[in-house]
Amino acid sequence: MFEVTQDTQPALAGAMQNSQLLIIDLLRHAVRRHPQQQVVSRRLEGDIHRYSYADCYARSCQLAHALDALGVQPGERVASLAWNTYRHMELYYAVAGVGAVLHTVNPRLFAEQIRWILDDAEAQWLFVDISFAGLLAEFADQLQSVKGIVMLCDAEHMPSAALAPIKLPIMVYEQLLADQPQSYRWPIIPEHSAALLCYTSGTTGNPKGVLSSHRAMVLHAQATASGELLALNADTVLLPVVAMYHAGAWGAPYAAPLAGCKLVLPGAGMSGEALQQLIADEGVTVGLAVPTIWLTLHTYAQQQQLSLAPLQRVCVGGAASPLGLVKTYAEHYNIYWQPIWGMTETGPLACSAPPEPWLLALPAEQRYAIQTTAGRACFGVEMQIVNADGQPLPHDGVSSGELRVRGPWIASSYFRRSDADTFADGWLATGDIAVIDAQGYMKVVDRKKDVIKSGGEWISSLDIENICSQHPDVHESCVIGAKHPKWDERPILLLVAKPGKTIDGAAIEAFLSERIAKWWMPDAIIVVAELPHTGTGKLIKNELRKQYQNYLMEKQS
Repeated sequence: MFEVTQDTQPALAGAMQNSQLLIIDLLRHAVRRHPQQQVVSRRLEGDIHRYSYADCYARSCQLAHALDALGVQPGERVASLAWNTYRHMELYYAVAGVGAVLHTVNPRLFAEQIRWILDDAEAQWLFVDISFAGLLAEFADQLQSVKGIVMLCDAEHMPSAALAPIKLPIMVYEQLLADQPQSYRWPIIPEHSAALLCYTSGTTGNPKGVLSSHRAMVLHAQATASGELLALNADTVLLPVVAMYHAGAWGAPYAAPLAGCKLVLPGAGMSGEALQQLIADEGVTVGLAVPTIWLTLHTYAQQQQLSLAPLQRVCVGGAASPLGLVKTYAEHYNIYWQPIWGMTETGPLACSAPPEPWLLALPAEQRYAIQTTAGRACFGVEMQIVNADGQPLPHDGVSSGELRVRGPWIASSYFRRSDADTFADGWLATGDIAVIDAQGYMKVVDRKKDVIKSGGEWISSLDIENICSQHPDVHESCVIGAKHPKWDERPILLLVAKPGKTIDGAAIEAFLSERIAKWWMPDAIIVVAELPHTGTGKLIKNELRKQYQNYLMEKQS
């Protein structure tokens, strides 16, 4: 391990031009180099919309003029409640371009949570997709700072009946843009200015705001497009299924124009059928999503006996990569399962294991072992693991501790909040328990809050879930700790069966007994119809812990 000093005053300054790294320049670059490359969207109106990066830029200029007309000021938050579409893409560029902050809000939260987030951010304007008109009516008139609402549609598709109860001014997006000039003189603002505000998708307590700068997002876009992360180029057809309201769609709206790749935006269509159709019709080669999305797609393709061609890679984050799905995508579809790791606080992408030639040449089992890690940190990101006293541990692939990261697109604090424990000594404490091997591959062993402590020893819920993913009858699994009179906590296993399959508890126990230590064996195996997930596809383990925390105690009484 080595330390880097952080001197802020150079002994001798370089004689370079002091140009600023600004988000709008990513789109301007696309217009210069890839003006006719396509942005394709499945619209909420039910059709497919396509236009070029040049068209996207022209409409972003029109939107910038409209924002000026609304009186939007530098630093003000302009919120969106929207899916992945071209109109949301225009907001990404125009809002930041005029010096304001785009505040993306998760529409899958409860109305009260959305209201709380908008008030916490002091959003001034709210841009909303038509499918959320009913949800909007539940909280709009309780908002404390929002001046008006803009519906992301044309006049023909305005959901007037659903919006009727709302007292705030409501405008039509396409009417705002109409007759506005298609060029704009973008201000040169300091690159450290705030540009994007995303709230964490945490499963406990109120979410926390992560406020990213122009500089951070431009550097993250360069890293994302590079071979160390997503390896994007002008031949890539990119489908970000990860939502644009969550962690900036993992940087796709910024990295795609920079790389000049075709960008396919799925709108609200996240079903297996909708995604398979987009992949086939638009020639998608690379997809971004959490594991549950790829599980859903595989289930649909298997049931319908369909190919996933021309898909070449699925880039997977947000949860651990199950070995069963890694094998399935390789052996059924010849698709490379590319693990990535990050969180809202890390910009979000920090590391990956792309399909490098030497890795593809490995025997399958060795390759799968790497594909179930989180990959290696890209340039700009440093990682360490520390013990309970905050002391660094060796990168030997065995020692486990809390993962810490730092770099130019890693958060240094939460928006208007103080959290000294999370941002200690210049590092972000991630809350993940991880190991890092000598080659730099990081593997998350468990979340700090999810690890099961039984009789003073740790049991990894993720390891057991990973093994269960390989059972032919298991669709999804979840391991949580339940109270135990002798051992403090013991694991219990919740399972969802694949369609048409039946899970036998004794068979699962026999399957696990060959693969885990005896004392790791779950004390109960429970088959459930479904498991709860957040709007971004993460298992809500705290909800399950509340429901089952006394399961073993009650069973013994």
